[in-house]
Amino acid sequence: MTASTETAAVELRGITKRFPGVVANHDIDITVRRSSVHALVGENGAGKSTLMKILYGMQKPDEGTITIDGEQVSFSSPGDAIARGIGMVHQHFMLADNLTVLENVVLGGEKLYGIGSRARKKILEISKAYGLGVNPDALVEHLGVADRQRVEILKVLYRGARTLILDEPTAVLVPQEVDALFTNLRELKAEGLAVIFISHKLGEVLSVADDITVIRRGTTVGTAIPSETTPRALAELMVGSELPVPETTESTVTDRVVLDVKGLTLGAEGRKPLLDHLTFAIRAGEVLGIAGVEGNGQTELIETLIGMKHADSGTITLDGEDVTAWPTRKRREQGVGYIPEDRHRHGLLLEAPLWENRILGHVTEAPNSKGFWLDPKGAKADTERIVEEYDVRTPGIEVTAASLSGGNQQKLIVGREMSHTPRFLIAAHPTRGVDVGAQAQIWDAIRQARHEGLAVLLISADLDELIGLSDTLRVIFDGRLVADADPATITPQELGSAMTGAASGHLEHPEDSPPGNIADQNSAQTGGEDR
Repeated sequence: MTASTETAAVELRGITKRFPGVVANHDIDITVRRSSVHALVGENGAGKSTLMKILYGMQKPDEGTITIDGEQVSFSSPGDAIARGIGMVHQHFMLADNLTVLENVVLGGEKLYGIGSRARKKILEISKAYGLGVNPDALVEHLGVADRQRVEILKVLYRGARTLILDEPTAVLVPQEVDALFTNLRELKAEGLAVIFISHKLGEVLSVADDITVIRRGTTVGTAIPSETTPRALAELMVGSELPVPETTESTVTDRVVLDVKGLTLGAEGRKPLLDHLTFAIRAGEVLGIAGVEGNGQTELIETLIGMKHADSGTITLDGEDVTAWPTRKRREQGVGYIPEDRHRHGLLLEAPLWENRILGHVTEAPNSKGFWLDPKGAKADTERIVEEYDVRTPGIEVTAASLSGGNQQKLIVGREMSHTPRFLIAAHPTRGVDVGAQAQIWDAIRQARHEGLAVLLISADLDELIGLSDTLRVIFDGRLVADADPATITPQELGSAMTGAASGHLEHPEDSPPGNIADQNSAQTGGEDR
């Protein structure tokens, strides 16, 4: 790294942070140049999140110094960091759906430009200057994921940020949206801003970053210049192994239908159906991938299949038995596994120990229970097995789930669900926010279970993952399955185009969809209006 103090937006020197039983950061050094994109990469639990919380004033370091634009500072709160030009866009957006873009942006910053015409003028100035294309009057609930992200970026720019921290900003974007985001980042860089870009997608890191810092086990292990390194070399620095790939080479699909869904419809009061006559089947040994921009019915499909919502019409059959009216517990007991899209809301009790999280969703099943009684001894023993088998990095099974990194939380959930030998598995974003090492382990677990006859519904925003793991691919748009894709021939770019409504030569139309190209179908579904 050749950055000098004169050009440095941020310098972190000797940053150390200890928690009971663990050293999260140890003697970390990072220099972020002004007018640059600086990527921060490392496996889950490496200490990236703790480091960024320290820079954003959410935590105080035990040792080390923070220097902003050549001046040493000490932050006691995010307010202190914001005042010094640090802004953070979190992976999980913090927007109020029922408010407009303008109302979301000014919320908490009313003293800056008021809440009326001055605020609107400033928002439009920022939007134009950085190519964000934001409409101040749009309701946030009507915005797609990429537009919401631009609103979050605008929020921190509105507050005067000169250094932006972006945490996994591409996790839920399709390739075209990623390209648009990177264009925005180049605009920010050209205007003299510094961007700290946290990501597990190493190909994207190499395409957008000017400098890269690699963190492993709480300390910096190397820096890299993108033009002089490769994804494989970065992966080896991060986890000491080669970059994994999701590709599945052999077919294990059988003729036996495990899950059969016919005419599944879920309404929304006064609006178009959330699910509109979905029909599909998944066979033993098959991974069916569902591709779609978030908000097109994937969440409602998951919740209907697991029993959290009940369809207005249609049937769900599991191994020939109608389960449409079954409650969630009965579906779980009869072999439906569930890796939720939001592990914090639906997958874990964050303040409970790991062994209690092992029981979650499987209270009535061995080894968690004996007859009518819970069996803590059995649950604890099996939690130890999962921790060992799935490489969950933890000091013990008595620590809370909240104390684990996101990737280790995810490995615990995958281990829990696979431990009950499900017949049908709902895998919703199974590797979102996890590092390359954890990705490989989760992919291997799904591939192995598929080989043993598991039927899998895979929903993911990682298009390489969808294409690599799926035996069959279908595109969902506005609650309907509008096209089929061949995983052997389609590219992520073509699939991304289909997800946003454009036609592709590598797509076919499922039997339950009307004829015509996808754009025609989308126009019919939306009344010909832009969404």
